[in-house]
Amino acid sequence: MNSKLIILDRDGTINHDSDDYVKSPDEWQALPGAIDAIARLNHAGWHTVIATNQSGLGRGLFDVATLNQIHDKLNKVLAKAGGRVDAIFYCPHTPDDHCQCRKPLPGLFEQIGDRFGVDLSEVHAVGDTLRDAQAAAAVGCQTHLVRTGKSEGLLNNALPEHFPAGTHVHADLNAFADWLLHTETHEGAH
Repeated sequence: MNSKLIILDRDGTINHDSDDYVKSPDEWQALPGAIDAIARLNHAGWHTVIATNQSGLGRGLFDVATLNQIHDKLNKVLAKAGGRVDAIFYCPHTPDDHCQCRKPLPGLFEQIGDRFGVDLSEVHAVGDTLRDAQAAAAVGCQTHLVRTGKSEGLLNNALPEHFPAGTHVHADLNAFADWLLHTETHEGAH
């Protein structure tokens, strides 16, 4: 695969987040513009992969079959818009499990790099939390923060404290897509 790969967080980036966890397909609701943003990126030749913490599994709030139903809904909504994700990588663990895959640790990103054989320094990673950015930066991804989900309260594109240097801030996934497609057009393909 070429290096045109984008790693997306799920809850708060693609769909509405919930402090009570997204536990069923009915609770999964796309954020405005997010699905179209992924489709536009796909049409421009970008592959998208999701890296998501799903500790609700480890907490017993839902099972893998339900998580698969949630992701089936996401895939169907994307397909209707002409988009797709190539894979979904998830961490099922709780913080108490001390795994290597729960963001802010970079395990999911390392798995994605191995699976797709890409140089992660050429990969864009988009999320709505500090831990998304930390996991991405730990493996050298180009980090992006969207002001949706947990970062909804951010008023402008200023980078919050403690974020990895060089993190780009965007209003939402649609704004990230606009930025990336504009940047690509003006810098030429690398």
